[in-house]
Order: sequence, then C-alpha cells, then structure tokens
Amino acid sequence: MSRGFRERTMALIRPILAGLLLLVPGAAGAETFRVMPKGGPTIAEAIAAAAPGDTVRLGPGVHAGPVLIDRPGITLTGDGGAIVDGGGKGNVIKVTAPDVTVRGLTIRNSGRSLQKQDSGVFVTPEGDRAQIVGNHVVDDLIGVYLSGPEEAEVRSNRIDGVRDMRLNERGNGVQLWNTPGSVVEGNSVRWGRDGIFVTTSRNNVFRGNEFHDVRFAIHYMYTNDSEVSGNVSEGNHVGYALMYSKGLRVSGNLSRGDRDHGIMLNYANDSSITGNRVIDGEAKCVFIYNSNTNVFQGNLFKGCAIGVHFTAGSERNEIAGNAFIGNRTQVKYVGTRYLDWSVGGRGNYWSDNPAFDLNGDGIADSTYRPNDLIDQVVWAHPMAKMLLNAPGIQVVRWAQSRFPALHPGGVSDSAPLMAPPAGSGTEG
Repeated sequence: MSRGFRERTMALIRPILAGLLLLVPGAAGAETFRVMPKGGPTIAEAIAAAAPGDTVRLGPGVHAGPVLIDRPGITLTGDGGAIVDGGGKGNVIKVTAPDVTVRGLTIRNSGRSLQKQDSGVFVTPEGDRAQIVGNHVVDDLIGVYLSGPEEAEVRSNRIDGVRDMRLNERGNGVQLWNTPGSVVEGNSVRWGRDGIFVTTSRNNVFRGNEFHDVRFAIHYMYTNDSEVSGNVSEGNHVGYALMYSKGLRVSGNLSRGDRDHGIMLNYANDSSITGNRVIDGEAKCVFIYNSNTNVFQGNLFKGCAIGVHFTAGSERNEIAGNAFIGNRTQVKYVGTRYLDWSVGGRGNYWSDNPAFDLNGDGIADSTYRPNDLIDQVVWAHPMAKMLLNAPGIQVVRWAQSRFPALHPGGVSDSAPLMAPPAGSGTEG
C-alpha cells in the first residue's frame, strides 16, 4: 500500500473512527481518544485517527501490545491501572515519529532477544524529542532504548528489569545509541544488566537517577561532552564506568557499597570528576587505567579496600582537594614514575597521615607518601603482610623516610591537607 493511498484512506475513515471513539475536547482543539481493554476501538485505531497534539488515553486494565506510534505529536497515556502487555514478543511500545509522549503507563513483558533489542519502549531515529515520562517499566529485557533520536527525554520512570536470566544475558534499564542531546533524569532502575548504558553518542545528561542490584550503574562507551550528576548507585558491581570517552562532567554522585569500583576510568580523558562520594566499597573507590588530563577535585573516597588504584600510563591528571578517609590501602600505584598529587601548593587530606602543622596554614609540614617499597612487595606478594611488623621491615621504612632516593617512584603529596577540604562530602 502506497503512502499516498494510505493517507487518502485515513482522511476518509478518520471521521468515522472519531465517531466510534469516546472523544473528550482538549486544550487548543486537541482531542482525547479513550480506549478500553475490551470492546470498542483498539489502540492502533485510536492512534490512526489521532492528529498531532491529540491524546490516546488507556482505561484501567490490561491492553494487549505491541503498540506502534507512527504519527507525530501523539501522547499515549493512561488512567490509574492502565497496563500495556507485550505478550513476551518484541517491543511493547515502538515510537517511529517525532514529538511523541508516553506517560503514566505500566509497560511490561517484552520479548527476550538481545539480538533483536526487545524493549519496553523502543524509540527509532525518527523519534526526535520523544518523552518517556512517569511509567513503570517492568519485566522488559531492555527498559527504554533510545536508538538514534535527538533530544529525547527519559524522566521519572521506575524500571524493574528481568530477574529470571543470568546477569550478562539481561538487557539494560535505559540504553542509548547515537542520541545527541538526550536526557535521562530522575529514574529508579533495579535489576537488569546496566542501569544506563550509552555508546557512540554526545551531549547527553544523566542526572538524579538511582540504581540498585545491577552490574554497572552508569556505563559510558565512546560518548563525549556529557554530564553525569547527582546520581545514586548502591549495592552494584560498579558505580560509574567511564570508558573510551572524553569531555565528561561527573559531579555530585554517590557510590555506596558497590562491589568492585565506585568510579572507574578506562581510556577516559579530559574530564572533570568533582564533588563525588564513594563510600564503603568492597574493593576500590576509584580505578584509573590509561586515562589522561582529568581533574579530580572535592571528592570523598572513604572506607574502601583501596582508595585509588592508578595504573597503565595515566598521565597529566590533577588530583587535589580530595579526602581519602579510612581506606585500608590509600593508593595502589603500579608504575615507576614520580607523581605529585598536589596543585598550586594544595594537596589532599589523608586520614592516616600523622603530620604536624607548626605554622597553622592547614598544610602538613612534611610530604605524604602513600606507597613505598614495602607496599609494592605486599601488592605483588599478599602473604608478605604477615611480616609488616617485623623489625627488618620497620628499618627499611625508616631508611626510606631519611633517604627519599630509595623510593621506587610512585605517588606523593607534597602539600597534604590537615583537615578534609570543604565541599568534599565530609560535612554531612
């Protein structure tokens, strides 16, 4: 059927459909088409009859999917208890037109094929400015997939992923590909694989979301010039995995009790990591791998097995004005270069630094060195911890303090702070 024939046919039958549907006048001439679960017009008929600015409102109960929204400017919404069920096949709702809003629905039971990218809501490149708002997206392989639209928004949704599959076979809560200018804000994501996974995109904002029981809370791949702010990751494998990306602004996020890393940088460059809190991580607060020219400032790294693991040729990073508190190993540095973690005569606060400040300027009188020859031996041979209190070990550490040339390279802080800096998250 040609597009012209379809449009002429719809022009003829639209008045008939409008008479069959329950029409409710809306603002500025917009109409509302009501659809009930049983009897009367279907969702597809309502969408076919709707014009830009019109609303299709689903009544309480279960409505059979899949649903295709292929007309621009349509709002699909529902009364309390309105459910769209995909029947376990394909996408539950697919958006292929611009300026579409999907709001206030329970969207459930998509297909289970990652190859086909089965989703609760799937937005194609034609779906620019789509708004997916205030829905409960439950038991869908991928919750919401923005596959190519520009300036789309995913806001204030509750997304509960699948639990009956192995972790790596599950889909992501929100997945984005090549969707510049899109915003993911105020969502709650649980289960599934990653909370938000984005690849090959730019100018995105992920703000104010919460993540529980997933692999990575936020996972960046090949995405530049974007913002990650005010998010909460609790009880996940990794909080914020920033990989193969640049120009990121990562601020005001919380990672609490994440298993492997609170923040992980892997080939992430030219980014700012400021005002974040990583607390009670089982392994590493921060892992920095081959990442360059980043700024770490005003962060709190507290209660992890390792505060910062720094390795693989990472260069020209500024790490100053942070608080390292109560980490069993403050810094694990794998390399032979000498690095000074202070900027402009101001370093970081280290809770295990027994220093003095005789002139009262807030800067310790001696350099802090979080790793030495003994630390490197222990990292390579963990059983050597049994010897840490041996007299010979203490002699080696005393000698290093008197003869700095004995240090094998590594991290030092020439201007360590005597108290946690303001804004590092230790006030609350």
